[in-house]
Amino acid sequence: MTVYRRGLRFLRARRRAVAALAAWSVVEAGQTFLVGYALARALDEGFLAGRARTGLGWLGVGALAVVVGAYGTRRVYGCVAALVEPLRDQLVRHVVARGVREGDGGALSGLTQQVEIARDTFAGLVMVSRSFLFTAAGALIGLCSLDPLLLLVVAPPLAAGVALFALTLRPLARRQEAFLVADEEIAAHLGGICPALRDITAAGAEALVTADAGARIGVELRAARSLARRGVLRVACLAVGGQLPLVLLLATAPGLLAHGVTPGALVGALAYVTQSLLPALQNLVHGLGTSGSRLEVVLRRLTPDPPPAAAGPAVTRQAAGPTAGGPARPAAQPRPLGVPVCADHPPARGPALSVSALTFAYGPGAVPVIENLDLRVPRGAHLAVVGPSGIGKSTLVALVAGLLEPTSGTIRVLGQPVRGRAAHGRTARGGSARIQPVRGPTACGQRVLIPQEAYVVTGTLAENLGQLRPRPVPEAELRAAAEAVGLGRLMERLGGPAAEVDPRALSAGERQLIALTRAYLSYAPLALLDEATCHLDPEAEERAERAFAARPGGTLVVVAHRISSARRAARVLVLDGRRALLGDHDELVERSPLYRELTGSWSRADSKPALAPRDPDRVDPVAGPGLAGDRRHVVAHGPVGQMQAARDLGDGGTRGREG
Repeated sequence: MTVYRRGLRFLRARRRAVAALAAWSVVEAGQTFLVGYALARALDEGFLAGRARTGLGWLGVGALAVVVGAYGTRRVYGCVAALVEPLRDQLVRHVVARGVREGDGGALSGLTQQVEIARDTFAGLVMVSRSFLFTAAGALIGLCSLDPLLLLVVAPPLAAGVALFALTLRPLARRQEAFLVADEEIAAHLGGICPALRDITAAGAEALVTADAGARIGVELRAARSLARRGVLRVACLAVGGQLPLVLLLATAPGLLAHGVTPGALVGALAYVTQSLLPALQNLVHGLGTSGSRLEVVLRRLTPDPPPAAAGPAVTRQAAGPTAGGPARPAAQPRPLGVPVCADHPPARGPALSVSALTFAYGPGAVPVIENLDLRVPRGAHLAVVGPSGIGKSTLVALVAGLLEPTSGTIRVLGQPVRGRAAHGRTARGGSARIQPVRGPTACGQRVLIPQEAYVVTGTLAENLGQLRPRPVPEAELRAAAEAVGLGRLMERLGGPAAEVDPRALSAGERQLIALTRAYLSYAPLALLDEATCHLDPEAEERAERAFAARPGGTLVVVAHRISSARRAARVLVLDGRRALLGDHDELVERSPLYRELTGSWSRADSKPALAPRDPDRVDPVAGPGLAGDRRHVVAHGPVGQMQAARDLGDGGTRGREG
């Protein structure tokens, strides 16, 4: 049922109020008729004939008509209220019922804003439409009573202006609705972007979000321009229907006077056009042209059409438990997971990671952090990257992930070149939030980065874990991945994959487990862990690293912060300034003094955190003692890599930065 049919049914149900409104509108319109007619008679039969008393008498009749019209206008407002308030009450009942029945989140907005918009707009439309109808009728009857020739001059252009406005009303309404819809879409889009600015930046999705917002703004701009062009037609309608009759009366005045039209009748006709018809037409064009389409949009949203009844039986989601009257189906057993297969993934060629003559410096005049590095990591390998704090471990991982642009040299992942910042948006980041559904190259990314700061978004656990997959992940696969990485106990405590997750209620370690499982479920064969387990205890860290290392076809690169991580890796890369050394643990203990120093400092202290996570000072210790040159360092709940010596926490000492 359309809005128009509902409106007609609403008016038919209130015939008495409509009839009273029409009756008092006739009383109000009486002044329109008498103002021009009395003025003409005052001139012709009074002042021009030398009878001043007669002229004053007719002017008194016109003044009395204004008083009577004012009383009619007062009663008109009461009749309009008798139509408007029932509409408001009906809309309020409908919105409240829908909000209770369907849990409509927009019920509050409907009650506080949209219902009032509908009420005020409907009242304005009733007043404008009624005023034009009765004012035009009174003026035309007055013109005909003065002289039919005057009606022949005024009526045709007035009818043409109204007809032109009627023809443009529906296209104008469509463009008005398109503009309103575009404006609301922008508001809704920005409402989703603003709370997620940190996640957008972390996901490297600035360009994508900017382009999407720009496209929506472009749609609104085009709708606004189209609406403005249609708005020019309002001026044409007013010119034809309101201004042209005035010009014709003045242009044909000599001829009209020659054909017996009296001067008083001509002045009365001018009064009808300037004081009655033109203002009424202006109110109609501006009021109905703008508010009419807005009222239609609001009413459609407040009273949506009920969904059509299904032709066949309703399809319901199958319950997880046993069905009544039948045996329970055996639950699907979690299967061991490898790297999920993406149908759109390009064929892998070459080693998992190949670095050739790689050099990087933070600025043209800066000392290179990495210089002429050559590295080859075969597919399925497990590599640990170690070195003092600030030596360039995180920088190397960021270069491989495509977050930084190399100064020189090449990086290839599975034979495909990494293109620095240009590839930023195509790199799946397991620790950050994905803003939109992943498709295309992103869904089949060849590498996934899990940084130290793990991002979790508000939503279900399944939504968080499946962010790097193009389609929802089956529950059995979710549970198997959670069990492999070590998230299973937390998943059960939260209530399963469908449970809602509040990021603020999770500890730093729990967020890291979610980020690790998200990356584990991705299509990326190369996983980059940049201290992604620093908030986990050694046992949980070992379980997660072994799960990634055991993925068939998967390759793991870990920035190690415990000696156990380096021992588990088949190969270890030691970064020492501009030099690098590659080998297994035993080889490096023999060949690298720096590695011996690092492993010695790691081994002398307990690897477990010295403080309880999330202590009152909002500081988490790095799990394990500090590396060489930065012993006993802790990391605050801040950006990745912000560090501070334990002895400096109370005296405002400076912070270093992890490379």
